[in-house]
Amino acid sequence: MGEQVTAAANDHLRGMRDAELVVIEYGDFQCPYCGRARPTLADLQERHDGRIALVYRHLPLEHLHPLAGLAAEAAEAAAAQGQFWAMHDALFEQQRQLNAANLPLLAQQIGLDMERFRRDVENRRYRDKVREHAEDAARVGATGTPTFFFNGQRYPGDSDKESLTKAIEEALGVR
Repeated sequence: MGEQVTAAANDHLRGMRDAELVVIEYGDFQCPYCGRARPTLADLQERHDGRIALVYRHLPLEHLHPLAGLAAEAAEAAAAQGQFWAMHDALFEQQRQLNAANLPLLAQQIGLDMERFRRDVENRRYRDKVREHAEDAARVGATGTPTFFFNGQRYPGDSDKESLTKAIEEALGVR
């Protein structure tokens, strides 16, 4: 088996750190497969209240998605204001219309301090943090998006609703 991948103290975590199932995702805000997985993960987390925690780590595939790195940096700029998950959700909800010009609009919609957000994004303040996530992904063998780890073990399946639901519910002992 591969290396155990566990949640770190500085990870973006939605849910309880000691949840029964911790799902770590290496994702890209422009990846259509990540976008497809997001509502399924949110639904499963809600349905299995408290049993699932979600962790998101950046793996922008800029050779395929030219705005992915900037979107990840925008999410980190939002995180600095305590709004990572709001920006995460907004980026995926607007994935098809995503461009550099509408990143500030998303930031404004979620109530960020716009001056601080613009400064952080323009100065590429979080570029190194995003790069560290991508280097970590490479270290654990995550080369595509989304790559998921369930309680430390790589999930080899697809990101479609049926596959994810089946795998997560099996991991929880449901059915």
